[in-house]
Amino acid sequence: MTTENEYYAPIEYVATASDQGRRLRDVLRKRIGISRRLMVKLKTSDEGLSVNGQKVWPNHTISEGDVISLRMEAEQSETILPQPMELNIVFEDDHLLVLNKPAGIIVHPTTGHYLHTLANGVMHYWHERGERIRFRPVHRLDEHTSGLVVIAKHPLAQQQLSAQMMEGTVTKEYRTFVYGLPPASEGEINAPIGRQTEDPHRRVVREDGQPSLTFYHVTRTYGDQACAVDIRLGTGRTHQIRVHMTSIGCPIIGDSYYSVEKWQETELAARLSEVITRQALHAARLGFKHPVTGEPMELEAELPEDMKRLEQELNKLVDQ
Repeated sequence: MTTENEYYAPIEYVATASDQGRRLRDVLRKRIGISRRLMVKLKTSDEGLSVNGQKVWPNHTISEGDVISLRMEAEQSETILPQPMELNIVFEDDHLLVLNKPAGIIVHPTTGHYLHTLANGVMHYWHERGERIRFRPVHRLDEHTSGLVVIAKHPLAQQQLSAQMMEGTVTKEYRTFVYGLPPASEGEINAPIGRQTEDPHRRVVREDGQPSLTFYHVTRTYGDQACAVDIRLGTGRTHQIRVHMTSIGCPIIGDSYYSVEKWQETELAARLSEVITRQALHAARLGFKHPVTGEPMELEAELPEDMKRLEQELNKLVDQ
């Protein structure tokens, strides 16, 4: 939350015996993970750094038991227009906002697409609550992929979560429904992904692409025509799940961009096209450490209605 004097709520850390005699800057970097860039912001802010309630400089010497307080100046995304939007909030505190994004909405405004994004809805939500916060998505989902999106409320939260993303300690799990059956009930797809030469927006498996790793587990089969799959990402490339599943002959149901000719003209494809009109891909679970408290976070988002209907329709293949 922001306060009347336009600062975020303070973040506090109590110095331990191992911090005794260290400089404040060293404690902030090694114990809390403050970046040099954020350190400069805190140093130049009137209320950025304090120890036991007194303003100090980064070279201040710390003693065991000192209460270190960080206060970051409130910022706002001035170029993002607030727009009323129904938001499905999964979790929120002073540091994070986690949403279950519906399909058909992009996360952030782009050139020529300034409204009807998740950012517009979030800015309106904060504006109505009298909060001055900058929109900081830690990661993004494709427009037609539904599920969990994490938004940091201040620079420290963004920095800490981004570091976890880079280190690969954030668990991202998806649920999808695909045509056909993978070669095994569980396994990994370790295949580099790069841009397609003819269409730079499209990604393909290619030898000179970026290393890409996807883990999958089939949770239910519908004869030999389709299956439900849980996906865990080892890397986070653009369109990674869609490209990898297509590469093993199991394109995601509803995904016309990465479809496979074998399934395009089938009776099943025609039948399912009336049930779901986008790729059946949902970011169902996220696991990470809270960027400020360090507590483990495990968040889930239930399947959206169109994927529930798809599941019901696929069940009929087994019941027939």
